Amino acid sequence: MLTQESHDTAAEGTMPLLAAADLQDHLLVASNDLDRLQRLLSDACDALLVHFYGATSELKQLLHSAAPHPELDSHQLHVAMEHMAGAITAMQFQDMASQLVHHTAKRLRNCADRIARDTMGDDEDGETLVEEAPLRPNPVTQDEMDAGSIELF
Repeated sequence: MLTQESHDTAAEGTMPLLAAADLQDHLLVASNDLDRLQRLLSDACDALLVHFYGATSELKQLLHSAAPHPELDSHQLHVAMEHMAGAITAMQFQDMASQLVHHTAKRLRNCADRIARDTMGDDEDGETLVEEAPLRPNPVTQDEMDAGSIELF
């Protein structure tokens, strides 16, 4: 049931206070979830890099010792190295995903701040601060991964 106050604010084109607070909470929860996703992606990429460099080092040692050891198939080692090089492309995923997560979290935070400011107004400490929204609509224009020449660091 709408109260007269909530009906008046809805009629003026603004959101009722309770609905605005609820929406702000949902936006902040989504933003926090994106922060957790960012940490998970970073941890997974760090582990991937450690294992990638370890495997690359082992393959290089095997490749260099393949000549004096005919039981080691140098063609298979070269194929393994090509697979390792292809894994670098997959590592770019973390960078792109990280940019998108950060961008989306900033947009959500901006929406939550604007809802708070527009619905609840300034508080006794002064003007409500609103984190700026990203200027660009999308930080990453690439939407697929292709193999190619990639340089890390």
